[in-house]
Formats: sequence, structure tokens, C-alpha cells
Amino acid sequence: MAYDVAALAVELTDMAAADHRTSVCANSDDPAEQLAWRRLTARHGDRLGEIMDEYGWPTAETVGEEAASAAWLIAQHADRQLDIQRRALHLMQQAVSAGAAGPRELAFLRDRTLVNEGRKQIFGTQIAGVKDGAPVPWPCEEPERMDELRAEAGIEPFDEYVAKFAMH
Repeated sequence: MAYDVAALAVELTDMAAADHRTSVCANSDDPAEQLAWRRLTARHGDRLGEIMDEYGWPTAETVGEEAASAAWLIAQHADRQLDIQRRALHLMQQAVSAGAAGPRELAFLRDRTLVNEGRKQIFGTQIAGVKDGAPVPWPCEEPERMDELRAEAGIEPFDEYVAKFAMH
């Protein structure tokens, strides 16, 4: 088991590295590049499904900080595999309740899953597009409470968050 977990940690961090390398293709003008991105994230999503079957949610305690973060990234990008996203969200929720995972990443995954289900997000972490140079979030359940809810999850206020995007 110990060897398996070490190998799993390496596999997860390798998958995240491949994700980072190819994420520029996600919004490429070239359909072939977009397709390559979809193929990669789908393959990673399938593999995360197998990992969740075998190990449950890969927590920092089990696989280390970097690999746990990688698992979250893979779940976050499994946009066309809602079953995988929902399972990851469910398992991650349990891990957060047990103190084995952080509420910040959980909040991002919850918003992402809600938006993929065609529902309103909670924390305003998912950006729909840019209007007049300013990032616009997907609709929120309680827009007036967004920053309060963000603070509870350990996320910076929305204005600070979007300022990061504006600089790119």
C-alpha cells in the first residue's frame, strides 16, 4: 500500500503538470488544440474516478500536499464528466468535515460543479466572461452575501480576486 500511495502521488502530480502545460489549449482558436485539451482532461477525469474507487479522496495526509492539490485540479477540470465532479465534491466535502482537506478548494469545486449543472454558484469563483474589461462571474445564489461566504471559505474578496485576471 505504501508503495502504491507513493506511485499515486507521482501520478497525480504528473497529471497536474500535463494539465498546466496544455491548459492554454482550452480556449485556443484551433479546434485540434481544444480537442487535445478535452481528451487530456477526460482521460484524467476517468483516472481520477478509478483512484476515488480505490482510495477515496486523495488527501494531503495520504498522498502529500502537492498530489492532493493535483487531484483537486483534475476534478476541477473534469467539466464534461459531471459524475466525476459530483463524486469528487462529495468525497472532498467529507474530507473537509474530517479536517483532511481545505474549505477553499472545496468552494471552488462546488461553484464549478453548480455552474456545470446549469445552476447558480455560491462563492463567485467561476468567471463567465469579460465585459468592458472586467471579469463577470456566473450568476450567484446570494450576490449580496458573496464576499461574506468567500471569507468563510478562506477566499479573498471578489474584487481582489478579479484584479488578478485584469493584469494578464
